[in-house]
Amino acid sequence: MEADHESEKAPTFSLPVDADSKATVIRPLSIAPPHMRAFHLAWLSLFSCFFSTFSIPPLLAIIREDLNLTDTDIGNAGIASFVGAIFSRFAMGPTCDLVGPRVASATLSLLTAPVILSMSLVSSPKSFILIRFLVGFSLANFVANQFWMSSMFSGPVVGLANGVAAGWANMGSGVTQLVMPLIYTLFISLQIPSSTAWRAAFIVPAIFQVVTAILVLVYGQDLPSGKYKRSNIKTPKENFLKILCNGIKNYRGWILALTYGYCFGVELTTNNIIAQYFYDRFNVNLDLAGTIAASFGMANFFSRPIGGVISDEMGKRFGMRGRLWGLWVVQTLAGLLCVLLGRVNSLWGSITVMCGFAVFVQAASGLTFGVVPFVSKRSLGVISGMTGSGGTVGAVVTQLLLFSGSKFSKQTSISLMGVMMLVCTLPITLIYFPQWGGMFCGPAASHHLPMKPNIADDDDHYHLIE
Repeated sequence: MEADHESEKAPTFSLPVDADSKATVIRPLSIAPPHMRAFHLAWLSLFSCFFSTFSIPPLLAIIREDLNLTDTDIGNAGIASFVGAIFSRFAMGPTCDLVGPRVASATLSLLTAPVILSMSLVSSPKSFILIRFLVGFSLANFVANQFWMSSMFSGPVVGLANGVAAGWANMGSGVTQLVMPLIYTLFISLQIPSSTAWRAAFIVPAIFQVVTAILVLVYGQDLPSGKYKRSNIKTPKENFLKILCNGIKNYRGWILALTYGYCFGVELTTNNIIAQYFYDRFNVNLDLAGTIAASFGMANFFSRPIGGVISDEMGKRFGMRGRLWGLWVVQTLAGLLCVLLGRVNSLWGSITVMCGFAVFVQAASGLTFGVVPFVSKRSLGVISGMTGSGGTVGAVVTQLLLFSGSKFSKQTSISLMGVMMLVCTLPITLIYFPQWGGMFCGPAASHHLPMKPNIADDDDHYHLIE
């Protein structure tokens, strides 16, 4: 990544760094600039976006009665929230390549915060679906999150950095399942009518999103040595097209997009349906259903980071093949547990299997983004955007085929979702990384490994030997 830095002085860092000034360790309890400050700003900003996007499903049991929503309306709204994320995530990749993750992330958060606030004005099924579509755009902050971490942390720890930053952020989808019913209950306890209480509850995620965006703008830094600028391309249009074409021609990005569609995409779908699933099937109350659903999303605190750790360790031991096979094994196990989840008929049995499923499916997401930084250095944002968009495409397809007016019961649909995971994980075996003199190759290792140049116009030919 070619960039100009505002300062010509050699900066000092609180963490050990490589020749590109990327941190070679990650210390989550530190907030030292620039690496760890960027880390905490990135995950907190994305956390607020997940909190906003998934603040609606926990209150669906109340909202559907007030707005007279049908099951088809609810299914279409779920699809709409993912469709919005598809386009925004794909666009976010090149945007990060052009202006850097800080401005891209904060701008999107500020633009989508009024959307979730507008949920308080919804009065019809159509406006409900529209809001879910627009608020889904905020999930594109995931691409900025992963781009930022890949710009701040070096190859040996980038999987862990990506996994922890995204995993902690994804907890927003679980925390909101727990918090939004509590906020609603609080307003009810203040003698506020139900139809007003659920609307007022959406003030909280909107304010939260604005605050985190301002923090990113004020305290964030794109790169270890300064803000992000590009100066070597004649026009922004030429820059954009060159970066975009380089990324979309890389077949590895498309396979990872499919893979991510059936780990993170399945996670998104589960977040949308799991509270209502337990509420309807096992006749639990709204608060308990929200608590059960929260446990699924909050597993991201450790499960996605575990995926990053596995990816880094497998990379150290077996190179890129280790990262890829680790991803295949973990995601396959997640698919098997998803099949089982739909077959279990008891409440506690379903909760137990759901928790195991949560760990493996979220770890698979972490493993996927343990591979992404090594696909293309020049078009890192595009590859991240393609993969991130693949997650939401998978969610749309799954929601459309299995959970939107489907002839199958929800439990059968969940099992079929597991089968789709098993099938769509197989193409991982087709990914190949050139290996010259060793098993590990990737642009992030350039600080200490010899580069073997080939064709300058295609950075896929810049692989490194260890």
